[in-house]
Amino acid sequence: MKITEETIDKIANLARLEVSAEEKHELKADMTRILDFMDKLNEVDTADVEPLVYMTGEVNVLRADEVKQLVTHEEALLNAPAKTADYFKVAKVLNKKEHGTGSQPKSEDSL
Repeated sequence: MKITEETIDKIANLARLEVSAEEKHELKADMTRILDFMDKLNEVDTADVEPLVYMTGEVNVLRADEVKQLVTHEEALLNAPAKTADYFKVAKVLNKKEHGTGSQPKSEDSL
């Protein structure tokens, strides 16, 4: 395949790019080098080569999924800006709408 200025224009249009005349010249040279390299790769006999899916033969080399308690409940609550007994106290994010009013959540009432 030969890269022409029309090919560059079409690719630039599809990619929504504005390309100057100088950039077209550089792109043409780059794309020609890429296609030449692909032609060279196509010359290599790969009939007896199995397709490579993974870089190594390793299978599932993940650590065991074990439950660990790194921070105790009490330690976590020590950093809480607001808490009640055994729970974090957070701002209310859901309000019940009164029928037909469409009221907005109150900012300070939720803590």
